[in-house]
Amino acid sequence: MRLAFAGTPEVAVPALDALLASRHEVVAVITRPDAPAGRGRTLRPSPVKERALSAGLQVLDPRHPREDDFQVRLAALDLEAIPVVAYGALIPRAALDIPRLGWINLHFSLLPAWRGAAPVQHAVLAGDEVTGATTFLIEEGLDTGPYFGMVTEEIRPTDTSGDLLGRLSTAGAGLLVATLDAMEEGGITAVPQPFEGVSLAPKISVDDARVDWTAPALRVDRLVRACTPAPGAWTTFRGRRVKLGPVTMTAAQLEPGALDGDLVGTATRAVRLGTVRPEGKGEMAAADWLRGLRPTPGERFA
Repeated sequence: MRLAFAGTPEVAVPALDALLASRHEVVAVITRPDAPAGRGRTLRPSPVKERALSAGLQVLDPRHPREDDFQVRLAALDLEAIPVVAYGALIPRAALDIPRLGWINLHFSLLPAWRGAAPVQHAVLAGDEVTGATTFLIEEGLDTGPYFGMVTEEIRPTDTSGDLLGRLSTAGAGLLVATLDAMEEGGITAVPQPFEGVSLAPKISVDDARVDWTAPALRVDRLVRACTPAPGAWTTFRGRRVKLGPVTMTAAQLEPGALDGDLVGTATRAVRLGTVRPEGKGEMAAADWLRGLRPTPGERFA
């Protein structure tokens, strides 16, 4: 089939690579415009755009897909379908109608669970034991379209969102190609999503990622893993922000936020810190950082 691929972040690159290696013809890539990044806030292309340029593909990066010029250029490509992975913008009806078979989204959850921008983070935060990826036909609702296929993936006890998303991006890439193969052969029909089991996964903000030490240790552990690598779980010490890497639960008992070496108290058991990234510094072992600070008795994380 003649395709354009829509995607933006690094997690979408495995799917683009899989499509380039498939029997289908990828003639263009649709991605978000170059965005400021790094300390200098210089404009940088998305990972998908970088991969597309290295493959010699035409790149379309409109500010929004409702732009008339973008839709004219898209229509001129004479596309059969547009596979999508984490593109990052809602597609208006006029653009949805351009490819003959529609826009086919790869979403990293078992729909209708975790519809929205952060399905993997919410699955980890909720303590789900299994998640997966789903291919579905995009319609104007939020991840509500009929689905074509799914793959499942176990969530391991120590998985961060980054770990899990890495595995899902690889498995999902295969699912996306298989879905397009079946569509070309006429051997697949989209099935409406069930009404039961719907849950939402809005973007997790920096404020959401602040650790509440009065929560149980299990909640703290899940929050830190869910927010790793982004947006990064954090707390404050001596009035300054400290980012936290994954923690380990222990049997020790401490007051919420209280410190004992690299142990921190919660509402239940203490957790052992792994790595930290103090404001303005690089990542380091939490034990080394705290040893250098020499906390006084009674000092604690806020």
